[in-house]
Amino acid sequence: MSGDAATGEGAQTGLPGSPGAVRAFLRVVMIEHSVFALPFAYIAALTAMFLGSGAVQWRELLLVTVAMVGMRTFAMAANRVIDREIDARNPRTAGRELVTGALSVRSAWTGALISVAVFLGACALLNPLCLALAPVAAVPMVVYPYGKRFTDFPHAILGLAQAIGPVGAWIAVTGEWSWEAVVLGLAVGVWIGGFDLIYACQDVAADRAHGVRSVPARFGIARSLHGARGSHVVTVALLLWFGLLTGAGVFYWLGLLIVAGAFVYEHSIVKPGDLSRLDRAFFKVNGFIGIALFVCALLDLGVRGLSV
Repeated sequence: MSGDAATGEGAQTGLPGSPGAVRAFLRVVMIEHSVFALPFAYIAALTAMFLGSGAVQWRELLLVTVAMVGMRTFAMAANRVIDREIDARNPRTAGRELVTGALSVRSAWTGALISVAVFLGACALLNPLCLALAPVAAVPMVVYPYGKRFTDFPHAILGLAQAIGPVGAWIAVTGEWSWEAVVLGLAVGVWIGGFDLIYACQDVAADRAHGVRSVPARFGIARSLHGARGSHVVTVALLLWFGLLTGAGVFYWLGLLIVAGAFVYEHSIVKPGDLSRLDRAFFKVNGFIGIALFVCALLDLGVRGLSV
């Protein structure tokens, strides 16, 4: 048990709306990890704007940001609440706030409900199709944490959940379905599903001991890392396809080369017998991938004539 919980501070921070509860909630949802999915939503939104009006629509871009952060915050909070008993049995996650009592379940659900309300509000301000599809976006976010209880492939559910982001961002701008956005969404989903395979490798012993299901727990670390490599090859192929569909220019292709190089580096530092650099592969390299491709795509759109 953490020092805060042992001294009784956990009881205080468990009160919804207290400063301690807000801080604990922000640690639970790891708001900084929005860097994984948000850049791809921006790529989708800005590409849709370029192909449409040719200019940045700042209101829509702001609402896309609010919607993405709101949905991701809801997903993380729900995930932590649903998985708190599993987390308590895993030494790596036993110090999480909902396990130690630094944040109460009530506070976590309060934050989750506020976040989903913000998401729905942003969708309502965008267009009718966004609002109509909003509940569909929320379903896999809640199903994912339960996935490890009934399938060996919860990573695929996570990938599906993340694939919705770019599709939703495109619809937010155009109010219409787009197969180009579906290709980008699949790239994001396969990418995140692939690096979730890597991340899950560190919990193989605990997962097997407690009946938590995953690809590494079922098939082993070596096969999981091979699966992650294959996923990232597919990711590069899908990003290539998206670039062709949208008439991308030189800076986008430069960004894709950088992404491919980052994938090679990521898989070179994580080995079946050596997971010591897994955190670097998961957090730093994957965060870099999203930002690098977004910066290059933005430069490309600017060179091609996107106006602000």
